[in-house]
Amino acid sequence: MPEIGILNSEGQEVGTMSLDDAVFGVPAKPHVVQQVVRYQLAHGKMRTAKTKTRTEVRGGGRKPWRQKGTGRARAGTIRSPLWRGGGITFGPIPKDLSIRLPKKVRKLALKVVLSDKLRNQQFKVIEKIELPAPKTREMGSFLKKLELAEDTILIVTTGGNQPLERASRNLPKVKLLKKEGLNVYDILKFKNLLFTREAVEYVQEVLQP
Repeated sequence: MPEIGILNSEGQEVGTMSLDDAVFGVPAKPHVVQQVVRYQLAHGKMRTAKTKTRTEVRGGGRKPWRQKGTGRARAGTIRSPLWRGGGITFGPIPKDLSIRLPKKVRKLALKVVLSDKLRNQQFKVIEKIELPAPKTREMGSFLKKLELAEDTILIVTTGGNQPLERASRNLPKVKLLKKEGLNVYDILKFKNLLFTREAVEYVQEVLQP
């Protein structure tokens, strides 16, 4: 069972925490991670463009002129795709692009990427995050103390910390995420992870086999 140091707001280690092998000791499975990333990206797509076919365009109920004897090409409706104001041939239609994926596979992918971050020493745990003031400057100073100011960082908390949200929202390399919203795509997108102790305990409980 791996152990990790718990830091305070000054970047000093104030204790240790045991991590569950079933969550943070999972071997690499790139194919599983790839499936879940595709699943997440597909759920973010919306294909809502819609054109009307000749059966949906209003009007055109009667034949515009008789079949023979006029010298003109035969026509059955003024809503033909050949006519102005008619239906569209092979136009876009709404389509569901979502992918179905078992919950066990999604959980496994989360364990794989968390384990990978831990092995690469890109995973840190802090007791709790306390800033002197809800300002961007204070957040930058806090990250420097933790040696996390240079790279992108995903901060996972239990939520409800308004000063932290205000202090971090103007930092382009920082994203604040509630523990319930933890996902594979964000973990891969950001180089470093910073969890509060409560968030780690929650994740270990939820991801138990």
